[in-house]
Amino acid sequence: MSDPDLIDVQEIAPAEVAELDLYQKREKIYTRKIEGFYQRLRMFTGWPMLLGYYCIPWISINGRQAVWFDLPEREFHIFGLTFWPQDFSLLAFLLIIAAFSLFAVTVSAGRVWCGYTCPQTVWTSIFMWIEQKAEGTRNQRIKLDKQPWSLTKAARKLSKHGAWMFVAFMTGMTFVGYFYPVRELSYELATLSTGNWQLAWTVFFTLATYINAGWMREQVCTYMCPYARFQSVMFDADTLIVSYDASRGDPRGSRKKSLAHRDAGLGDCIDCELCVQVCPTGIDIRDGLQYECIGCALCVDACNSVMRKMGYEPGLVRYTSERELEGGKTHWLRPRIIGYIVVLALMVGVFSYNIFSRIPLELTVIRDRNNLYVETADGGIENIYRLHIVNMDTSPHEYVLSVEGLEGATIKGQTHYALAASEDREVTLRVNTQAASLVTPSTSFTFEIAAKDMASLRASTESRFMKPL
Repeated sequence: MSDPDLIDVQEIAPAEVAELDLYQKREKIYTRKIEGFYQRLRMFTGWPMLLGYYCIPWISINGRQAVWFDLPEREFHIFGLTFWPQDFSLLAFLLIIAAFSLFAVTVSAGRVWCGYTCPQTVWTSIFMWIEQKAEGTRNQRIKLDKQPWSLTKAARKLSKHGAWMFVAFMTGMTFVGYFYPVRELSYELATLSTGNWQLAWTVFFTLATYINAGWMREQVCTYMCPYARFQSVMFDADTLIVSYDASRGDPRGSRKKSLAHRDAGLGDCIDCELCVQVCPTGIDIRDGLQYECIGCALCVDACNSVMRKMGYEPGLVRYTSERELEGGKTHWLRPRIIGYIVVLALMVGVFSYNIFSRIPLELTVIRDRNNLYVETADGGIENIYRLHIVNMDTSPHEYVLSVEGLEGATIKGQTHYALAASEDREVTLRVNTQAASLVTPSTSFTFEIAAKDMASLRASTESRFMKPL
């Protein structure tokens, strides 16, 4: 007899048991070439970046490479301005501005950075274009990969990988050229006389470009890029995203162009899957917003081309917002966007002020702590100081050193210094004054250095003068 207070537990076998791999083997994506408005728009976003990347190191300003990060000399030359490690706070500020700009753009326009300007997207597009030129259309590439190896197949594959490697090598060499004079680097690589480090980094970035843009492609965006993972935190109901209008497109189905599809109970989507075939990450946009979507709008151009052929209104797949898909209206000026704009404007203003008001001169003073003071025969007191003077300007200057705030003080040592462009110099000198003029055992005063030919080029730093108790 069973106890009524006990619950009868039965083992129920699951209908299906499957293993889920956290990382699945990549399935090669054969993208189809498509043309349209957004792909023409990419010409004005990707190509300027490419031309700038490849050409800027070859441009000279005042006899020096326009952008050159000279690590051994700890100098960073950017379009006529020279920055030093002391200016790293400006770099941190610039990175914060870039991050806020990316957040602001993402909140309002989604992943347009990924789709139009991201280096991974741009270089992958170049490699895909090369692949299409070497191996043919999507169907031809699928057929070629299924064929057994032959001279024709080997020639096409070799031409593709050769072109890939050339672009990758130019990319790697150019990147190293931002840290080592690119003209010297190109000559040394051509004559096989380059140093080990220059060669090693060139090979490294060449292989990185070749692998990322040629082989990994969408896996970089899916698995390696953190932006795809945290983008949803920045999205809201008014963020522009590439979306499929299910209310208009469903039910899907193929049909003849002459068919009155509405009367037949069909939506505008003819289920051609062209949007899937052109997607560089291999997703189906009709399944809704997915983190793999980079917002490149290839599916938009593909769908619009089909809609025009069928005589339907374009925009079945389009840039829109979740609110607009639900029948509402996108709010452009919302508190979140206004907040980003205000903060960005303030940060850009402060950064610009710091750049244009920056004085390319630095003076550092360290007082000798081994001898607090030296008493002279005439009743004077001397302190010893070590000065570090850095001329961060791109022109030579003659500087004059003086002291302020110490009554009757004189400098025993050199007070005029001729410094070349980007030169730093360390000097040791003595400051002398009469003990009677000192009220306290420790007196604060200022070293000041100024250029003779430029009144605005001056720097000062505070130090202390010691006397006996």
